[in-house]
Amino acid sequence: MVHARPTKLDRPVDSRQDHILGSSDADITLVEYGSYACRHCQAAQEIIDALRNRFGTRMRYVFRHRPIPGSDHAKQAAELAEYVSEATGQFWTIHQALMNHGPTFRDGDLERIASDLNLSAIEARNEAAHAAAAARVAQDVRSALHSGVLETPTFFINRRRYEGPWDESSLAEAMLGSLGQRLHTATVDFVRWGPSAGLSLLLMSVVAVLLANSPFGPPFQAWWGEPLGVQLGGRAFALPLLEWVNDGLLTIFFLVVGLEIKREFTVGRLATPRAAALPVIAALGGMIAPALIYLLIVPSGPLHKGWGMTIATDTAFAVALLVLLGNRVPVELRVFLTAAVIMDDLVAIALIAFFYTEAIDLQYLLASVAVTGLLGAFNRWGVYRSLPYGVVGVALWACLHGAGLHATLAGVILAVVTPTRPPANLRALMAQAEGVIRAEIKRAKEALMQQGPSEPALLAMDVIHDRIESPASKLLRSIEPWSSYIVLPLFALANAGVVWSLGAFEGHGRLMSGIVLGLVLGKPVGIFTAAWLAARLGVAVKPAAYSWRQLLGAGALAGIGFTMSLFIAGQAFQNPRDYVAAKIAIFIASLMAGVTGIMILWTRRPEENRPPPA
Repeated sequence: MVHARPTKLDRPVDSRQDHILGSSDADITLVEYGSYACRHCQAAQEIIDALRNRFGTRMRYVFRHRPIPGSDHAKQAAELAEYVSEATGQFWTIHQALMNHGPTFRDGDLERIASDLNLSAIEARNEAAHAAAAARVAQDVRSALHSGVLETPTFFINRRRYEGPWDESSLAEAMLGSLGQRLHTATVDFVRWGPSAGLSLLLMSVVAVLLANSPFGPPFQAWWGEPLGVQLGGRAFALPLLEWVNDGLLTIFFLVVGLEIKREFTVGRLATPRAAALPVIAALGGMIAPALIYLLIVPSGPLHKGWGMTIATDTAFAVALLVLLGNRVPVELRVFLTAAVIMDDLVAIALIAFFYTEAIDLQYLLASVAVTGLLGAFNRWGVYRSLPYGVVGVALWACLHGAGLHATLAGVILAVVTPTRPPANLRALMAQAEGVIRAEIKRAKEALMQQGPSEPALLAMDVIHDRIESPASKLLRSIEPWSSYIVLPLFALANAGVVWSLGAFEGHGRLMSGIVLGLVLGKPVGIFTAAWLAARLGVAVKPAAYSWRQLLGAGALAGIGFTMSLFIAGQAFQNPRDYVAAKIAIFIASLMAGVTGIMILWTRRPEENRPPPA
């Protein structure tokens, strides 16, 4: 799972610590994190002046330092501005002079700028004042880090980071807060809120249960059985709506899950074998223990097939609860749980494909192997456009469906073969992009500002950008929101509806006990035991950022089976009464697991409040 960077200003504007133009009573506060060695900040200066003229007393402007990392001159220029501000109170004079001179500074330039402004105090070499200036700049840099600032210039409008284009009209529209801007801001804030995906899933689950237990229940359930498909000539392909959701749309979810875990193992926090070993081994323990508990409790026979329900975890719900716990849960524990439960999901879909399949069509199976080989060849040949992977992925889905395997396996296979890393010649591509921009500026000069880049330059930049971004990043960026806010809620709406009645418990006591004990007890015990043994034997290492008690709490949250458990239950049980009983047990177990995990993680012991050693 991607953890969003902060979107709010870390430190409120303070007249004693900040450089401010405008009244404290102004309706609009625009904060800029900038650098004197940044040519983009230089270009933004004209826009800020125009905005100040346009809004007048309604706007106040604040400048904070964020020198370009690695540039000594950028840091020295920022410290010079603070030194002058402390010595003479003329911050905005030196600020304007540095902006006008930048973005390139050479040795001696800063002294000449101060001398030209007759700022004689600069020559006084007051070491205490210079130390205070350096501390002031460092304070702004820390504030930038805590505010999620990654580049300059970065703007904050009334304490919220602005991420749109910063031409005058766009910034003005955002500052005025038009209806479109407010809707966009609210949507972005909701999506970036960690528990938002889990909340959407919960909302649709509640709607499904309410509908199923209302007079609209029978027609609502019947509607999911309506066929939908296409017809070409004399051939037709149609599936019930429920199968389109479970076999089609859920493929997108498994593609996202596969891409996320692959990214963590290739370029993320789990890229080293010892870091990856702990969640992988813990996930295996969290699958074996629940399955054994279920098989020991449930009598042999048709109900034995339901053991797969206890091995899966609802990633959205489990991670959402971790995020809701805030700083009670270290980031490292979120990474551990996310990796472990995604492994659960990937194994679950493989089990569905091979253990819950009635018959296999050999021809379609061979076609699936051939298509998978073609996808692998794309990877080996260095194909970096996402379209070929998408088109062939659809063909793979059709072949797997025809073979009788669960077609959602196509999402996992596509994630495995999709390149995650940027191309090996990344530096050359970036140099080429810079060359295109320089050539365009040299050719068009002033016309560039009036007409924009030429069509050949835009096409060249499009090609370079398309090559720089890995196909995995493109796919995740484009389909992850669809998976979280369309696919999973639709799946919950289609599958979570169950009629609650005491009759469902009759004759299903052992089935329901196996599900509840497998998820609520087996999951945390299996995850904790496997992780502890792996660390004790030296196979893996547990990060010092979280304790074993906190790991047990995360293991308890992994018992929230819900989406995936419902999915497997639908594959395992053909008898409607068995399926209804399993649904109710999954609801109960998921609720108990969530409450147990929160209770374990809610309180922190003194040793867990200490930061981990560097």
